[in-house]
Amino acid sequence: MRRRTGIAAFATFMTAAGVLAATAAGAATAHASTTTTSTADGSRPAGYFPGQTRLIPGDLLVSTSYYRNDPNIVAGTTELPPGCTTGCATAIANGSYPQVFNNDSVDASFGVTSPLYLEEITQSGFPQDVIPVPTSELTTSFSSKSEGALNLSTDGKSVTFMDYVAAPDTVDASNANTPGAIDPTNPVPGAYYRAVAQLSADGRFTFTETNAYSGNNGRAAVEANVDGQSVYYTAGNAGNGSNPQPTGVILGAGTQIITPSTLPEADQTVGQPTPVGSFNVTELGDKADKVGKDDNFRGLTLYNNVLYYTKGSGSNGVDTVYFLDTTGTACPDGVGLPVAGAKLPTSGIESTLTSAGLASNMCILKGFPTALAKAATDASDYPFGLWFANPTTLYVADEGAGDDTYANGSYTAAAASTTAGLQKWVYSATAGAWQLAYTLQNGLNLGTPYNVFGYPTGINSVTGLPWAPATDGLRNLTGKVNPNGTVSIWAVTSTVSGGGDQGADPNKLVEITDQLDATTPASWEQFHTVIPALYDQVVRGVSFTPGTDLGDNR
Repeated sequence: MRRRTGIAAFATFMTAAGVLAATAAGAATAHASTTTTSTADGSRPAGYFPGQTRLIPGDLLVSTSYYRNDPNIVAGTTELPPGCTTGCATAIANGSYPQVFNNDSVDASFGVTSPLYLEEITQSGFPQDVIPVPTSELTTSFSSKSEGALNLSTDGKSVTFMDYVAAPDTVDASNANTPGAIDPTNPVPGAYYRAVAQLSADGRFTFTETNAYSGNNGRAAVEANVDGQSVYYTAGNAGNGSNPQPTGVILGAGTQIITPSTLPEADQTVGQPTPVGSFNVTELGDKADKVGKDDNFRGLTLYNNVLYYTKGSGSNGVDTVYFLDTTGTACPDGVGLPVAGAKLPTSGIESTLTSAGLASNMCILKGFPTALAKAATDASDYPFGLWFANPTTLYVADEGAGDDTYANGSYTAAAASTTAGLQKWVYSATAGAWQLAYTLQNGLNLGTPYNVFGYPTGINSVTGLPWAPATDGLRNLTGKVNPNGTVSIWAVTSTVSGGGDQGADPNKLVEITDQLDATTPASWEQFHTVIPALYDQVVRGVSFTPGTDLGDNR
């Protein structure tokens, strides 16, 4: 089985005009980050038309990226990782898509930054607008599809997400250090801040840099107002080196609390990471593993004043659903339920750091798996995105194991999975725990390769497997409760393939309608495609537009 790693992937829906709107600009030249007019590099902080935005409440936003061929990557010449001093390799493929990602076979940290876009569509998928994120402020890493989640703020007035302060075509930024948390054992010697981007309902971007997630990626961020103060809560992973992990890496892992900045990035003073939560397998009575890697979180949601996280990759910790306990009483043995009326955290726990790690203040949500990730199989859970339909109904996107076993025209492990897809969990007051009701897969065609116009056919000579990708499960998601007692859920697909990096595969945005109070799925429930897989593009996150009032379903 090939388990999910810290570098994942994503795919996009882009108009030609949207692509042409973006140009390269180095992060070092970042300037004003709160404007709605065109920037000097030609990218637009918001809106396809200069100075104009079309954020329509009730529409969907989809985070996407488009790979621009990188002429600076030359097979047989380019050294990988860039600037390396030990363990160096030579590129085996030029910078053209998708063959460029065969370089992952010689550089495990391989990735190339590319422009990031927010695609505005109607709920049925009709294109409304393309919002380029200014590349002078933020880019994304093609193929790190585990990042780029979109979350509405608690007041519904803004959307937040995380990525890199690095110029387009930067190689290996997603596994580079951050400037304030250098790990000398990281094989990637570069250093780039990560940043939280916030798009407001009036179309204004702001960006806040952080030293968190050194050696890996920030994956999600949500903005909340706590006691009159705006804060960001974020989720991600840190570390790309060996043991012992430096203090900055441990402090910058997992869950973070960040104070938003209104200053241009070039004027920001970036301090040390501020962790707000941590989990250690010793809470369950298990033997301690790599400090900092139990906190390898992928999904994040804030519901009913409680922060929830998921872990679904890596060989440390437990792949499951967690919540942050601010009372200290919810889970003395590592498993429990949130305490009613508990407050959101307002400060970090960095002062608790010892050689054993940070103090544990997170719990596995009762009813969810507690088995160690090192014993995971294809049949295990690999949770990613979370969405609460109500206090007793939780939908969890499971991305699948990432096993690319292939035979007789099918990725057989993906096709056989009973856990990948959309899991529906229901809280049982009688049992005092969450229980899995069923998993929705119909229409995903797990493990069945699909054709993408312009994409290579046949066998990738480097991997010995077909280029054609197949859906392996789901990652980020959002949803709404309908007046007729159903829920509509939109989700981003994960993939398996014989490509050099499965994260670079073209993927899809899909939608399904489910009966909210059902305990078994109806025969008519089936996923359908909202955004199809397109050549050299990847989809990552989905949210409603800022200004959308979803009531309790946020």
